[in-house]
Amino acid sequence: MQTVSVRTTQNVFIQYPVASLGDRMLATLIDSVIVIAYMIGAIYCLVELNVNSPAVIIAVIAIPYTLYHLLFEIFMGGQSPGKRQMKIKVVRIDGTPATVGNYLMRWLLRIIEVQAMSGMVAIITIALNNKGQRLGDIAAGTTVVKLVPQQAVTANEVFTLAEDDYVPQFPAVAMLSDRDVELIQQALEVYRKHDNIQPVMLITEKIKRMLSIETDMTFENFLTTILKDYSKVTSGK
Repeated sequence: MQTVSVRTTQNVFIQYPVASLGDRMLATLIDSVIVIAYMIGAIYCLVELNVNSPAVIIAVIAIPYTLYHLLFEIFMGGQSPGKRQMKIKVVRIDGTPATVGNYLMRWLLRIIEVQAMSGMVAIITIALNNKGQRLGDIAAGTTVVKLVPQQAVTANEVFTLAEDDYVPQFPAVAMLSDRDVELIQQALEVYRKHDNIQPVMLITEKIKRMLSIETDMTFENFLTTILKDYSKVTSGK
C-alpha cells in the first residue's frame, strides 16, 4: 500500500496510506448531496422571495456551486465536508501541508476532469496512479491520504535524540529551518532505503556551506550529527 509520510507541528512523521478510489468517490458523493441540498434550498428561497435579479441568482447559486471544493479545502485545511466524513485529506506529495496555490491548481483541473468529463478522467487517472493522484493532483504536487495512521515515527527516531548531557558538535545548526531538517531526514531515508547517495551528498554540501562547517566526517555521520545537534539545540525552544 502506498503511503505518505506526513509531518506534524511537533516534528513527528506519521505514515498515512493514500486514500482509496472508493473513499474519494464516497467523499465526492457526500459533497454532491450537500451541494444539491443547498441548491434546492437556495432556489426555493429565491422563488418564495420572488427574486429575479441575475446577479443575486449567480451570487447565491452559481458561485457557491463553483467554488465549493476550493473554498472548503482552503479553509478546512485540505478537506471538504465529504472528505472530513471519510477521514481523508489533501496533502503535498512530500507530506507537507498543501498551499492555496496547490488547492487552486487542483480546483482548476477539477472543473475539466471531474465536472466537464463526469469524473471519468479522474477515476481512470487515480486507478492507474499508485500515488492516488488525479491530473489536478499531479499538476499541484498533491495527493489525498487516509487519516488513519499506519506508523508513527517519534521525534526520538526522526532526530536521533541523545542523552540529556549531550553537547552539540555544531551549534550553528540553530540557523537551520524545519524545512532544512526535513530535507536532511528525507535524504537519509532515500539513501538507507534505496542506496541512492546523490541526495545526501547534495544536502551535505549545502549544509556545510550554509553553516561554514569543515569536517572529515562521512556524509551519513555528518547528517546524523546535524539532526542530533538540531534536536538538542531546539529542544528548549
